[in-house]
Amino acid sequence: MAQPALKDKYLKEVVPQLKKELGYKNVMQIPRLKKVVINMGLGEALQDAKLIDSGVYTLSQISGQKPLVTRAKKAISNFKLRVGVPIGCAVTMRGNRMYEFLDRFINVAMPRIRDFKGVSSKSFDGRGSYTIGLKEQLIFPEIEYDKIEKVKGLNISIVTTAKTDEEGKTLLRLLGIPFRN
Repeated sequence: MAQPALKDKYLKEVVPQLKKELGYKNVMQIPRLKKVVINMGLGEALQDAKLIDSGVYTLSQISGQKPLVTRAKKAISNFKLRVGVPIGCAVTMRGNRMYEFLDRFINVAMPRIRDFKGVSSKSFDGRGSYTIGLKEQLIFPEIEYDKIEKVKGLNISIVTTAKTDEEGKTLLRLLGIPFRN
């Protein structure tokens, strides 16, 4: 199987540039991507159980692998929520599938976001990982518009081995994620 284009770019362009920019002496110090997690919260599924199936279908189309249905850990009576009730779905991608997804996300899906001026640089978690919240799943070309009953948002978390937010931002910027100034 051929190596994904983004992984090739990382190994040939980004690694030497990061080594020079951040002043690393050892190649193992250079931050790299660990995993990408896509999470879709489906709180309305308490009323309509079909929403879980549509969420699972949507995430499997976007990621290319079967998502895990997440269930409630606590009962909250105000929301009529019981323990074990399905309330969302998530998928974790690693390796080549992660690079393929990120490549499609950066080059195909992001330009389709309405009024897109770049992503915020404030969404780092303090350890170099980054989360992007999307309002609609329709920016992905794999999603068929006719099969969607309800437009749902999703979160994409990009987990890196960077030790600081600045290192993580540099890594993601060099991979092609456009940050707002």
